[in-house]
Amino acid sequence: MNQLKVAFLPELDEMDSASIEQVMEVKAPRVSIDRVNWPEFPYKPVVAVSVARSERDLYLLYRVWGNSLKASAGTDDTPVHRDSCVEFFMRKEGSPQYMNFEFNCAGTCDAARRLSREEKTSLTPEEYRSIRRYPSVERRTFDEIPGLHAWSLLVAIPFAVMGLDPARLPERIWGNFYKCADDTAQPHFLSWNPIDLPAPDFHCPAFFGEIYL
Repeated sequence: MNQLKVAFLPELDEMDSASIEQVMEVKAPRVSIDRVNWPEFPYKPVVAVSVARSERDLYLLYRVWGNSLKASAGTDDTPVHRDSCVEFFMRKEGSPQYMNFEFNCAGTCDAARRLSREEKTSLTPEEYRSIRRYPSVERRTFDEIPGLHAWSLLVAIPFAVMGLDPARLPERIWGNFYKCADDTAQPHFLSWNPIDLPAPDFHCPAFFGEIYL
């Protein structure tokens, strides 16, 4: 099981996105999303995520280098996993519920509180708006573009949306980071923490790693 200690960088809340990226590049721990769990989907783009927090938000800076780029979903609460997509799933200690935060390369988000893949409650419009997103790609929809692409996505997720009290954060949560692109020329399903299941499935809290806040 993988472990991650999140960097506490309270100054991030007062910075613009370019400054946040510069600070996180130096001070935030970075982990690779490089586990190929299913041999029938061998394609492996280069993917990493840097992780930090402030008093109120969790900051995730994804960097991706690989084949093709796609952003067909332009509205929140739509299936962004079909596009060039990065994801963060988390669960509070002892909770039967988990949350998924999925983003395509243009910053469109699909997020929900879940008991399973089928049993979910989507975020409210206000909660979606509270998640800040800064993609390197223009925020628009487009069909798959072949060729090699390097892109990044910075997101800031409020702890309150994650069901955590910013004034009394737990020592740790459980979670996993993912990279996928289901409906592209080279579909792939990469994870930070390994997943021991027979077919691609990210909705599996039993395989989450430890994330220390």
